[in-house]
Parts: sequence; structure tokens; C-alpha cells
Amino acid sequence: MQSTRFLQFTRLLSTSRQRLADIEVSEASPYVYHVKLNKPKKRNTFTMDLWKESRKIFDDLSLNPKCRTIVISGEGKSFCAGIDLQEGFGQLMEVYESDKLDAARKGRFLREFIATAQDGYTALERCYKPIIAAVHSHCIGAGIDLITACDVRLAAKDAVFSIKEVDVGLAADVGTLARIQKVVGNDSITRELALTARNFTADEALSYGLISRIYPDQATTVTAALEMAATIAAKSPIAVQGTKVNLNYGRDHTVKESLDYIMAWNMSQLNTEDLIKSAMAAMTKEKAEFNDV
Repeated sequence: MQSTRFLQFTRLLSTSRQRLADIEVSEASPYVYHVKLNKPKKRNTFTMDLWKESRKIFDDLSLNPKCRTIVISGEGKSFCAGIDLQEGFGQLMEVYESDKLDAARKGRFLREFIATAQDGYTALERCYKPIIAAVHSHCIGAGIDLITACDVRLAAKDAVFSIKEVDVGLAADVGTLARIQKVVGNDSITRELALTARNFTADEALSYGLISRIYPDQATTVTAALEMAATIAAKSPIAVQGTKVNLNYGRDHTVKESLDYIMAWNMSQLNTEDLIKSAMAAMTKEKAEFNDV
């Protein structure tokens, strides 16, 4: 018979999820949603429940016609200090220490654990709406996994980054190693940072290409992210969402495949009133108003 604590772990992976207060979602301005990690006492570290909540939120926002762009930030002293080691490693130790399961069955449970965490961040990449990360202070481990799934990354000057996983005995498995070399183009520095787990500053992150802008402090960074989101939200949602989809496709496919894909995409998407509205707005210098999608 499995131990009581191990049964608690299996239920954690399979039970229905309840909405948490650890992620706060608000409409910051018309068509701009602000998703705020809201675990300041734990530096916005991720747990299994938080990954499940992240997937649900971003899947919902992807289909919400009143949402066109999203900003993600962190409440408190850190943007995201990684995984909640006390909870996460406690759960994993239940698997490792169980003498009731063989290696194959332990592997199945661990696969579900990792897949759930991955899905919590892949939901950001899969979301039709562009996502802007506003980073401040610590962006460690799972924080890097999170921001590499975003479309644009802005940072406060005090931001400190680290691909931390080798320091806790594992290869990063929630998204960083799969995405970061597609986000930036410097293989040598990527390997250095992933293998040493050293901290690097916002200035280095900017020169490395991980972020696109630096701001003086957290408040200014969030404000800038919301302003950028509002600028994007004012444009044709057909054009913006098609751009994100095709940038992601182009990143993962050949030029020929990408050209064929966007040709097929625009066979339908060019049949939009947004095209006429945008052209008229450009000629008249007046702001275009677009319908929801």
C-alpha cells in the first residue's frame, strides 16, 4: 500500500484545481490585462498549484476577445525566485523515498510532475496575445523559464538573473534550455550561464539579448510594459495575433516552411475589415477602431 504522504502527492497532480490568490489578474486599460504573481512572502516562487493556475489563466486570456495584450509582473521584492524548494522538493522526495513503487512507476509520476510545470509556461507561448514580462529584482531558475516563454522582456536596473538549476542538482527542464537559444543568439554565453549558474545583471542581460530595455526601478518598468501593451492593443488584433503565431512558427521551421505557412494563414486572414480600417487610418491620421476577435 502506498504511504499516505505519497497518496497526497498523487492527488496533487490529479485533483481539480481551485482558483488561487497567488496570481492576480486585472484589466489595466482597455484590452490590456495585467497578470501579477502575488506571493510576495515567498518571492513568487512556483508550486504545482501555481503552474496549474498559470496554464488556466493564459488559456482563458488567449480566448478572451476583450484581451489583446498581457503584462506579467511580480508583487513584492522579487519577480520570481524560482521553484518553491520546500514544497517542490518535498513532493519529489516522496517519490524517491517510496519503497512501494518501482523505478518505472516513479518515472511516470515524475513525468506528470514535469509536464504539469512545463504546461504552466507553454501556455504563455501558446497564448494568441503578446505577453510582456516586467522583471525586477530576482529572476531565478523558474523565473527564466517563465520569461523565455514571453514575447517581450523588460527589466528594472536592479534585476538579477540566474539559470540556477545545476546548483540544485538538475538540468533545467521547465523551458529555459528549450527556448533560451531561440531567444538569444550567443551559444557560448548561454552555455556559460547554464553550466555555472552564476548571477548576471540587467546590463549583461541586455547585452546578451535576453531583455530589450532597462528602466530605473520596478514601478517604471511595469508602467513602461503597460504602455507598450496599450500601444500593441490599439492595433489590429488580427494583425497582432497573426504576427505572434507566425513569429513562433518561423522560429521553429525553415524559411520555406514559414513562407508556406504564412501564405496559408493569410489566405483567410487578409479577408478582414481591419486591413481597410488600418489603411484609412494611415491616410486620414485618425485612430482606427477594431472589432474584438
